[in-house]
Amino acid sequence: MSTSASSFTRYRVAAIQYEPTLGKKEQNIGDLLRLVEEAARHGARVIVLPELATTGYCWESREEIAPYVEPVPGPTCLRFAELAAAYDCYIALSLAEVDPESDVYYNTTALLGPQGLLGKYRKLHSYIVEPRWARDGDLGLPVWDTPLGRLAILVCMDAMYFEAARLATLRGADVLLFPCGWLDEKCPSSWWMLRAFENGLYLIAANRYGRERGVQFSGGSCILNPDGSIQAYRDDGEGIVYGEVDLERCRAKQWGPSGEEPVGDRLADRRPHEYVSLVHNTYLWEPLRFHGLYHSHELPPGQLSCAAFVQLELREVLAAPEKEPTGATASTSNEERLERLRSLVRSLLRVHEPAYPDVLVLPELTLPGPVDPSLPEFAARMRAGAIRVPGPEIEALVALATEFQLSIVLGVAECAYADKNAEPAYYNTVLLLDPEGVHGIYRKLHLTRADRRWASPGNLGLPTFDSPVGRIGLATGYDVLFPETLRVLAGKGSDLVCAPTLLNFPNPSGLGPTAIPFGPHVAPEGYDPWHFLPWRIRAAEHHVYLTIANWSGEASGVRANGLSGIFSPSCASYPWHEVIAEEGESTLMLMTIDTREQRTGRRSTTLSPAYMPGDVAGSLTGELAYDIRETIPGNVVRAKPLLRKRQPLWYLDLVRSAVGAPPSAPTASPATPVTR
Repeated sequence: MSTSASSFTRYRVAAIQYEPTLGKKEQNIGDLLRLVEEAARHGARVIVLPELATTGYCWESREEIAPYVEPVPGPTCLRFAELAAAYDCYIALSLAEVDPESDVYYNTTALLGPQGLLGKYRKLHSYIVEPRWARDGDLGLPVWDTPLGRLAILVCMDAMYFEAARLATLRGADVLLFPCGWLDEKCPSSWWMLRAFENGLYLIAANRYGRERGVQFSGGSCILNPDGSIQAYRDDGEGIVYGEVDLERCRAKQWGPSGEEPVGDRLADRRPHEYVSLVHNTYLWEPLRFHGLYHSHELPPGQLSCAAFVQLELREVLAAPEKEPTGATASTSNEERLERLRSLVRSLLRVHEPAYPDVLVLPELTLPGPVDPSLPEFAARMRAGAIRVPGPEIEALVALATEFQLSIVLGVAECAYADKNAEPAYYNTVLLLDPEGVHGIYRKLHLTRADRRWASPGNLGLPTFDSPVGRIGLATGYDVLFPETLRVLAGKGSDLVCAPTLLNFPNPSGLGPTAIPFGPHVAPEGYDPWHFLPWRIRAAEHHVYLTIANWSGEASGVRANGLSGIFSPSCASYPWHEVIAEEGESTLMLMTIDTREQRTGRRSTTLSPAYMPGDVAGSLTGELAYDIRETIPGNVVRAKPLLRKRQPLWYLDLVRSAVGAPPSAPTASPATPVTR
């Protein structure tokens, strides 16, 4: 087999969609061999099969699955390896593995190539049924060098944890092979699409369809491009999805609006030294007890609050190109903009009178306003319009917060001095203001190319601030595109993340109707124009309310795509609790956020209690007494269940400043021959 890089920079791939029959292992294997051979005959060089497609998925116990487990390598691997050798291809085969030495079972995917077994991946993040029979994976997240580039494997639930795909990317992966048994979402899943988008990888998802023990699987097997878009997919039924991988495309990690200059780089713009807490298991213990240790960081009392954002229309704010502001003209420009801003915010708030929000989020760089980064004087204009904190502009905005008795979050260009004799430093800053003054300051960590021309990276980390609304984290929209940002803030107990934004990407992607017989609470019927909306998944995967306040439209060489919104800490059930701004004039939208514990004192069980009300000593109502600090809150924003199921033991590379760089060309990889 040739290993020249030029021969394999572009090649065909396939995802197989199949419905296995539980316990009919030989029948399933025969069907899968037929489908793999068909894909290989049609030129697929990488072929991915669904999760546990040889045995079925919904096993009740270790004892029940025991007749169907086998070692890896083993007899089933041998049969597929023969096809890999015959057709010079690579096959990701998911099966139930037994370790002969320990008799422990694993949900395992074997990577088979022309020379045999390259290696195996044992699923790290178990779904709810797997702990009944399988151990969490113990082999980490390997990446294999092949003549087709660097291949990595994730399995199903792994995609709900950004860490898994990010680790593969940092280790140089080009393509994610993704066997899954996804359910309860119309597919291709928006979670899969986000993993491809944020890492710039191809993702080959092989999902199953049909029902098994009452569980409806989602189908939607697909090939995803490095920008998260769908290259090809199959909604329902058995079949093969074909696509193409272009290694040059997935190795270019720049990102931004299509057809425009890149905004930045997915990997180069990361700030690993700010992510150290990602390797801490912060939600291992009961969250209220953990955050309340030593009475130093106890979470604010939960309550109902109202959050709001203002989406500013660029044409309304940047009415006409301005001359380069310097000195007094810059001050005048800021004063004029500030007065227009206060007037606009007053008018928008009074539309909703008397329902004023508790916290109001305005866009990034509200002061001095966006400037066309292509202008030669761009950096000078940004610095000339930068404000001091505190300063007169802050006083005016605090007066506005006092007038309406609310908190204001907004982005500004900040000029700061370390001491009187030092040169000024400039930051893209987010401020949290309330009637008492400046309550919080965040300086943007992840800088775009335009930011780097005038601003320094932030030096305040990723702080949180407690308020009557809850624990608030501050970021910008570009920060939020890096999943590490919200994971750090969520780990600190954030209820609400406020993100002033100035971006012209990402855009939502739609998805057509499905033939999968979902219930009414899974997805909209018919075409869904908002199927892939990154902000929605960002909020849900970290269990925070996320408020995005973006600019909208185009003026004076500046473009922004709007899509401001407030997104909920869970999107498990449709209709989703969210509000999204439409294009047009500047607008203000509100949404209730709920941080209450939602505990009743009743037992969390589906079984009938063995006692009647009044049977419990010391209780007049029959409810069980408990200390809320010793329980898991009933509200997902406080419980953060996905954080509790993380596997930080394997995440150390996320915080290293340098991880193995991708090779300049594909190389051959040693393989283990598969024998009977």
